[in-house]
Amino acid sequence: MTETPSYDDLLDFAGKTVVITGAATGIGRAVAEAFAAKNARVALLDRDAAVSGVAASLGSGHIAHVVDVTDERGVGQVVEAVTQAFGRIDILINNAGIGPLAPAESYATADWDRTLTVNLKGAFLMARAVAPGMLERRSGRIVNMASQAAIIGIEGHVAYCASKAGIVGMTNCMALEWGPRGVTVNALSPTVVETELGLSGWAGEKGDRARAAIPTRRFAKPWEIAASVLYLASGAAAMVNGANLKIDGGYTIA
Repeated sequence: MTETPSYDDLLDFAGKTVVITGAATGIGRAVAEAFAAKNARVALLDRDAAVSGVAASLGSGHIAHVVDVTDERGVGQVVEAVTQAFGRIDILINNAGIGPLAPAESYATADWDRTLTVNLKGAFLMARAVAPGMLERRSGRIVNMASQAAIIGIEGHVAYCASKAGIVGMTNCMALEWGPRGVTVNALSPTVVETELGLSGWAGEKGDRARAAIPTRRFAKPWEIAASVLYLASGAAAMVNGANLKIDGGYTIA
């Protein structure tokens, strides 16, 4: 019988290197702060140069890179740079995303292409870039940020819903292929999260109606998403692979 590990150790990331995309604000920043608090070495990636200030605010031992996750060459270069700086990449959190909204019948092709490219292709490029090192070591965790929009329709969100459904499908395939080789791949599907962006998009009466439709009658907090990411990236979730963890207060039950 295998000895039960220390529960403190299961959620300690000392010596682990974590790469987080979309880390300058919102959920990504909360996730970076959570990993730093649990002793990880964090590499924060974002298109926004402000990500450097966020990395500095976490203390010494963390780094930032300005990169567009849709740029295949740039992704390869930043993964190489982080690997050289820290020796390895143990955990990838694919969080970068956008969500232009419009009715499906008038949704602009350019916005469709941009949403699918950032939300889905970007996550694929990042996962593919870190996979060789993880697979060689037979150890790694990848957490892809999906959404409740991956499994339900939301008015005005045609491209966003499609991109997040694609994230879940991609997660399933990677989990199937890489799980036997020591790398788990999982997704998270939050409801609206109380970030600056989330609250601006769901303000006023629209937000009140949305909260009323959630069984817990509220939106999620950024730290709640970060805590769930910590779990899926930890030793405590070693047997969790190909999951899509819904953090939606029960909204998608029906």
